[in-house]
Amino acid sequence: MAKDISMPTKYQPNEVEKGRYQKWLDQDLFKPSEDASAEPYSVVIPPPNVTGKLHLGHAWDTTLQDIIIRQKRMQGYDTLWLPGMDHAGIATQAKVEEKLATDNISRYDLGREKFVDTVWEWKDEYAEFIREQWAKLGLSVDYSRERFTLDEGLNEAVRQVFVTLYERGLIYRGEYIINWDPKAQTALSDIEVEHKDVEGAFYHITYPLADGTGEVEIATTRPETMLGDTAVAVHPEDERYSHLIGKTVILPLMNREIPIVADDYVDREFGTGVVKITPAHDPNDFEVGNRHELPRLNVMNPDGSMNEQAGKYAGMDRFEARKAVIKDLETEGRLLKIEKMVHSVGHSERTGVMVEPRLSTQWFVKMAPLAEKAIQNQQGEDKVTFVPNRFEKTFLNWMENVHDWVISRQLWWGHRIPAWYHNETGEMYVGMTEPEDIENWTQDPDVLDTWFSSALWPFSTMGWPDTNAEDFKRYFPTNTLVTGYDIIFFWVSRMIFQSLEFTEERPFEHVLIHGLIRDEQGRKMSKSLGNGIDPMDVIDKYGADALRWFLSNGSAPGQDVRFSYEKMDAAWNFINKIWNASRFVIMNLEDFNFGAIDLTGEKTIADKWILARLNETIRQVTELFEKFEFGEAGRQLYHFIWDDFCDWYIEMSKEVLFNGTAEQKLTTKSILTVVLDQTLRLLHPIMPFVTEEIWENLPHEGVSLVTAEYPTAREEFDDASALKNMTMLIDVIRSVRTIRTEANRPLSQPIDLLIKPNNDETHQFLMDNQAYLDRFCNPETLTIDKQLDVSQEAKTAVVTGAEIFVPLSGLVNVEEEIQRLEKELDKWIKEVKRAEGKLANEKFVQNAPESVVEQEREKLASHQERKRAVEEQLTQMKQLNEGE
Repeated sequence: MAKDISMPTKYQPNEVEKGRYQKWLDQDLFKPSEDASAEPYSVVIPPPNVTGKLHLGHAWDTTLQDIIIRQKRMQGYDTLWLPGMDHAGIATQAKVEEKLATDNISRYDLGREKFVDTVWEWKDEYAEFIREQWAKLGLSVDYSRERFTLDEGLNEAVRQVFVTLYERGLIYRGEYIINWDPKAQTALSDIEVEHKDVEGAFYHITYPLADGTGEVEIATTRPETMLGDTAVAVHPEDERYSHLIGKTVILPLMNREIPIVADDYVDREFGTGVVKITPAHDPNDFEVGNRHELPRLNVMNPDGSMNEQAGKYAGMDRFEARKAVIKDLETEGRLLKIEKMVHSVGHSERTGVMVEPRLSTQWFVKMAPLAEKAIQNQQGEDKVTFVPNRFEKTFLNWMENVHDWVISRQLWWGHRIPAWYHNETGEMYVGMTEPEDIENWTQDPDVLDTWFSSALWPFSTMGWPDTNAEDFKRYFPTNTLVTGYDIIFFWVSRMIFQSLEFTEERPFEHVLIHGLIRDEQGRKMSKSLGNGIDPMDVIDKYGADALRWFLSNGSAPGQDVRFSYEKMDAAWNFINKIWNASRFVIMNLEDFNFGAIDLTGEKTIADKWILARLNETIRQVTELFEKFEFGEAGRQLYHFIWDDFCDWYIEMSKEVLFNGTAEQKLTTKSILTVVLDQTLRLLHPIMPFVTEEIWENLPHEGVSLVTAEYPTAREEFDDASALKNMTMLIDVIRSVRTIRTEANRPLSQPIDLLIKPNNDETHQFLMDNQAYLDRFCNPETLTIDKQLDVSQEAKTAVVTGAEIFVPLSGLVNVEEEIQRLEKELDKWIKEVKRAEGKLANEKFVQNAPESVVEQEREKLASHQERKRAVEEQLTQMKQLNEGE
């Protein structure tokens, strides 16, 4: 009598997931263990920006982290997954300013203090959205330790780092060419600039020599900046212009006399070999200007318009000024030609506008000493391990070629720079606290680059700079960071060098790098393409577990993944398969409970096989998890669950459940319970909701799968013979099914089945397990004989250990069967040749593990046996054909 259970006949994710997350929270299951002897394992979440709701990339990133932390928790580690969010200076301020602009309000209307209050309101609203999304995804973070990059503790850490670096001479203030965002009106670091190909032109312009003896030709892509030229330059060894060095030219439109200087920076082979020098608007020109003590003439305002230094062009937007300058040069006869071209131009990653190289006084971090320490650390035992390891080269290349980091931002939202200037003397003070006579001082109005505080995330969140903080002592350095390859420069590198500088330890042991989520066509998801997918919409339709399964199985580490609803359908179907199989098992357990589990009884070949396959799967999945190869782990789980457990073992168990003795039923129920229980535990880190729901209906011990013990292989389940024999039996059954399909004979129609084993062991095994052949092949007559001599027309198949014959008089076309056998023979000839070639390779035999080499030898023997059997069948068929 089947047990009456509450599990619906169809998997309904919304019902399964409803209320489950809150139940986990109410039970405090996500907090670290209270077992002081447990080995700690910690992960800090890459803090999402409080600029909006999470996208699919966040879902992927956090799902991988949750898989890692859930498995480690089940394995008995003292796990901490620390959540938090990033204030995201430029991005968040831009969003709030956009919102205010809809009411025609600017931040200047509010003033700094009220504007910052408004941004905090935004932060609180969007932080709640993010927490709701974390809950929907099922993320097992410890909310009691949640941090924000602008909270009080992190602010203290940021100040400590700034002041210390300043005192060590690694932070300085100076006037340099920086990337300037005219819309946000702030400095940007190099990696906050995206280069895009745009249509532009080389404008060829002549500058007359001041002495009236001729002119020089220059080419520029930014003619509006010529208004700030303070020299032209030639190469010192360029014989064409050596006579001009030291002379002067008249700057067109401005009638300003500027010198001709000689500098190695000039490429003699490019263009005319003469270049304009604009020290305030080009980084290379800035360096040339320093070498020749040239004045720096800034002709632009912070908003990208021209200033009073631009003469009559003052007040014009930079692009309007470009058109006006070109028109005036043409009028004066100074424009030789316009050469159209496509070139790469920097754009602000946040606002999208074209970046302007601009002379500005900013705060910088001197990177060379910090980068050197990070590079050296990668040569030692405590290096940061990148997965895949090719990304270590990406990291090192950037560190080896790094520029000083501009860390000041002209924003109001962020960590204020802890520097003050005396109102009368101009003296500068940098410190952890404000000056005592604060009324005589003014704090620097700028804030720090968002990445300055994010760089401290792994240790500032643990209580640093208090090195005696309990979390810092126990959970730092962290174990694994999960992030995308697109922020190795932005974030990963900075965490490494800051951690080495301030804690003298790496911030994490492993960095697992994943790719980007793309649409079905392989395009990056973006607002402009309208191809973005809201993960919450996907969850509403398919459930969090289906999304998590897709995300964890989508690709190998470091690779991009393409999202498709077809893949989501497949993920839902897989969970529905698990649901229905579990429902069948639980219904047929009747009053069976956990204490009744008994694996000591006599076992069928199917029993032994499924327990051995369970062992193999546990070992494979555990090993693959350790390597962060979740996609391959998922494939192993899928094959075991769908093929081995559902399609074979459950079907084979029905004979016992429906017709077996009490002792046989007890063993089968015990095995079904154990295998399902262990499978749910293996699956739980990937799909926590549905596994918990099923597990609660299964006889079990413990509060929740969240803290249940992770499976380990049990030696008593290992059975190489059962694996080998059951594989052969399944091959026999599949071959017969294939023959039936080819001959259009449904399973309901009995057939004659003849099997020729090639050894005594196989013969005895098939004789002992005729019941399975009867159930799954439905033979009218079954003959198992080593000496079998088949002289009649038959459909044939070859498996390792046996040949199969299904006499189908009148239904088999002998010529077609010969063609099929010839194709199969060709296949086995190629397989034998491949295996022989591999084993003939000395490098393979000497370097590969002995188990792998032995596996290859077994494959060769099996292929040779199948080749021989097909050759014999082909000979018989040809004889029959000739006899006709």
